[in-house]
Amino acid sequence: MATAASMTMASVAAILNPRLRKFPTWPVYLSLLVPAGVYFYWAVTNQLGADPLQVLERQLGKWTLQLLILTLLVTPLRKWTGISLLKFRRAFGLVAFTYVCLHLLTWLVLDKQFFWDEILRDLYKRPYIIIGMTAFVVLVPLAVTSNNFSIRRLGGAAWNKLHRLAYVAIILGAVHYMMVVKAWPLEPILYVIGCVALVMVRFRWGRIVKSVPRHPKSVPDT
Repeated sequence: MATAASMTMASVAAILNPRLRKFPTWPVYLSLLVPAGVYFYWAVTNQLGADPLQVLERQLGKWTLQLLILTLLVTPLRKWTGISLLKFRRAFGLVAFTYVCLHLLTWLVLDKQFFWDEILRDLYKRPYIIIGMTAFVVLVPLAVTSNNFSIRRLGGAAWNKLHRLAYVAIILGAVHYMMVVKAWPLEPILYVIGCVALVMVRFRWGRIVKSVPRHPKSVPDT
């Protein structure tokens, strides 16, 4: 039965992968940013309930986490199913960074309106904000180096090591989300468990990859 399932996935991958290679990346960027535009419009037109800023902030943060998960799933998906989304991994990661920037700016500009005394007081009283800020800082060098020039400049091995910071960012992001919700319903707990499991899988896969000789021109794998 497992063999039949493997053959089926191989057939699906054989059909999908050539089409995915030909598909341009710009529609992926645009389609992933559409939800942010819709939610900002709903916030401006008072369609997000009694506290639209809180809903907007949390949704932007949640999308950031989901896109980080999608980014880190690209390699396991290719390993387990043969389906390669490698071409779109940079788009997933950069849009995730865009969402975390929007999440932070919504809090700083729209919610706190640059009242620094209040911002500093929140940082002191609410540890989850510090955790979220740390996750953002960790993502900055990853976004800055998500280009071919940086891969060539740093070299594949150094670039891979740097981009393993994504593991730190995704765990911090999941913990931040769980602490924001406070009541700890099932959903944020599942995000934390899922993110920890994904990082563990990636670490195990990374050790396997290290033991296999790679072509010098192969795409860096994070």
